[in-house]
Order: sequence, then C-alpha cells, then structure tokens
Amino acid sequence: MQLKHKIVALSVTPLLLAVTLICVLVLTQNQRLGEQQAALLESAILSSKRAELKNYVALALRVIEPMRNNLKLPQETLHQQTLAALARLDFGKDNYFFVYDKQGRNLMHPRQPDLVGKSLWDMTDADGFPIVQALVSAATQGDGFQRYRWLKPSTQQTTDKLAYVVMLEPWGWLLGIGLYLEDVDQALQQVRTEVTTGIHTTMVAITSIVLVAVLLVFIAGLALNVREHRLADTKLQTLNRRLLNLQEEERSRVSRELHDGISQLLVSIKFQFELASHQLETGAPAGQISLNRAIQQLGEAIGEIRRISHDLHPSLLDTLGLAAAIGQLTSEFEQRCKLSLDYTNDLGSILLPNTLAVALFRIVQEALTNIERHAQADQVILNLSCVDEGIQLIVEDNGIGFNPKALEQGQEGIGLRNIRDRVEHLSGRFELSSNAKGTQIRVVLPLHEAA
Repeated sequence: MQLKHKIVALSVTPLLLAVTLICVLVLTQNQRLGEQQAALLESAILSSKRAELKNYVALALRVIEPMRNNLKLPQETLHQQTLAALARLDFGKDNYFFVYDKQGRNLMHPRQPDLVGKSLWDMTDADGFPIVQALVSAATQGDGFQRYRWLKPSTQQTTDKLAYVVMLEPWGWLLGIGLYLEDVDQALQQVRTEVTTGIHTTMVAITSIVLVAVLLVFIAGLALNVREHRLADTKLQTLNRRLLNLQEEERSRVSRELHDGISQLLVSIKFQFELASHQLETGAPAGQISLNRAIQQLGEAIGEIRRISHDLHPSLLDTLGLAAAIGQLTSEFEQRCKLSLDYTNDLGSILLPNTLAVALFRIVQEALTNIERHAQADQVILNLSCVDEGIQLIVEDNGIGFNPKALEQGQEGIGLRNIRDRVEHLSGRFELSSNAKGTQIRVVLPLHEAA
C-alpha cells in the first residue's frame, strides 16, 4: 500500500467508526421518542372518543327515558317504540346504536338487520375474540368500554372499533354505540412517518458532513501526486473530444445511409402502391381503403426517416453552413410547437470551423428540445453573434422557468448536461438564468479552441 493510501485509511477509519456510533445512537433515540409520541397521541385520541361515546349514550338515554317510565302501555309496545326510536338516532353511515339482551341475542341493528333476532353469544372476530360476551362483561362488570374488530358499513372492511355499552334495567338490555378507529391508525401512521422522515433527514445530514470530511481527507491525500492527476485529466479531456468527433462522424454516416438508401426505397414502394390503388378503383372498396391506408402510412414512414436523418446530422450544415441549418431547425420547431420564434444571426461572413458549427447546432437543438418539453413557453428568442471572446449564442424563452440551484447540486437534466459538456470540451463559458418569467441560456465558444 502506498504512503498516501495509508494516510487516507488512518484518517478516514476512526472518523467512520465515530460517525457509525453516532448514527446508531441517533436512530435509537429517535425511534424511542417516536414511539412515546405515538403512545401519547393514541391515548389522547382514545380519551376524546370515550367522552364522545358517553355523550352519545347519554343522549340516547334521554330520548328513550319517557318510554321506559311509561306504565300505561303494554311492555311489548314500549319495547318496540324504544327500539324504533334508537334505530332512528343516526350519526352517519358508521355511527349507530345497537341493542342486545344479556343472553347475546341481537334486538336492534340498523346497519345489519339480518342479525336481528339471532343469538350472537358465540360470535368471534378474525382474532378469535368473543365480541358479544366481552360487551356484556364490559357493561355489567367493567367501565363500559370495549375494543374489538367489526365490519365498517361505509367501506365493508373489518376495522378496529371502540364501543361503549350500558345496561337498560329492568329490561335487561345492553345498549351501545361504537366509533371506528381508522383515524387513530392514520394519525399514528403519520407520526411514525414523520419520525422516519426526521431520522432520514438526520442521517442524510450526518452522511453529508461525513462525505465532506472524507472528501477533504481524500483531497489532502491526492495532493501528494498532483502531476499524475493533471496528466490524467488532460488525457481524459482529449479522449472525450475524440469520442464526440467520432459520434458526429457516425451520425453523418447513418444519416447518409438513411437518406440515400431506405428513403429512396420507401419512395419507390409508395409509387407502386399508388399504381395498384388506381388499378383497383373498380374493384372491392375494402381493398382500395387498405391500399390508401398503406400509402398514407408509408408516407409517414418516409417523413419520419427523413426527420431522423436530419436529427442525426442535418445536410444543410455541410452544404449551406450553420446559419441555414439553424434556420431550418427553428422553422420546424416553430411549426411543430405553434409558438413564436425570433431568430437573428449576426455572424456575417465568418467561416466557422466544422467542430464549432456542429457544437453550436447541437446546443441549439438541445435548448429547443428542453423548451418544447418543459418550458410551456409561447415565445422564444435565439441570437447568434460574434463577441470579443468568440461566438456567442443566446436562447431565451418566456416559459415557467425552474430552480437554477439544481445545476449547482448536479441535478440538471440530460439536455443541460449535454450542453455543459460540449461547452466545457471547447473551453467555452456556459451561463444559465431562470425564474418564473422565463429562462435564458448564454454560451460563448472561443474560435481558437475549435480550430
């Protein structure tokens, strides 16, 4: 192991161990606090629901009190009137009163009338919990509250439920009402999610600090051999330039093959289909329609192949130069996107090297593509001019803009990254400004770098 690697290892290892211990402690403490917060929240919500259930039952008792104290009517009639009055007390689809006798027989259930008259004493939920037995026990021996799982009418899903039950003497009835606890589960889940997010944010912050520290250590270690890294960077830049040149050469070759080969072949096929279409005019209509559709599709295929050929390497760039190629590109863009594009070329008679012309064309192509996909603009300004530092290109739109800080954080999209790479390979300058009123890209490429 080289000396610089040993120095880096001895510096980074204790730091990583210390940070690992800190992360474990922070994670454990945050999880503990999160569970305590969730428990307190659950207790507060359940207390509120208990008070609400007691109020509901108190209201129901006041409603049926005149019937319970009425001694003039037969008891069976009073029972029927009481059950009817309780059934009419409606608090939404999911809040309702129910009545059982001490033997577990259901006397009234407004949401599940099929249960009325049945003995549910042995009924259990999905966990094997005896629901009715527990309700009777809570009313006769407990505080009246009982938690279990029951079918929720609005969702038809089995959900946790908190019920409050009381005994109606001397009839021996069990009167109760319940509230479903989905909101409790949602609140607890939200608390746990917030805790998890907080833990994640803390870990990210700690990791960022560690990465910065490790980066500083690595920079100190790499400073021991600056000359080798400079040579490597130079070779890498040369290789990247060569790759870009090879890429453009390959695009030119594919463009020629598509235009001179496939395109001509498709045109020939189109003429043959047209001849067949005329020969079948007196035949079956279905054949004529099919042939016409085939002709139309072939025409579209030809147009698409020509478009691909133009995107790979525009022929105007070789024949008439950069100004004409950008002019055609902007004209097609304006027609396709249905917006206003103001293109001015102030280069005059300056003859640009092929490398610089291709780079400027590709930058314009990438910029217009970004505007089409993301900007939501209706006006674009494109200016090509000569300045003291070289060739200046400005592309400006009145779209919705974006956050330029994303560039500083390395979050730019593929289009902006390609523009930046091309400018850096030619030792140029790339400037970007954006706000809610639009975006402007300014590129300056030196002539001597492309020569």
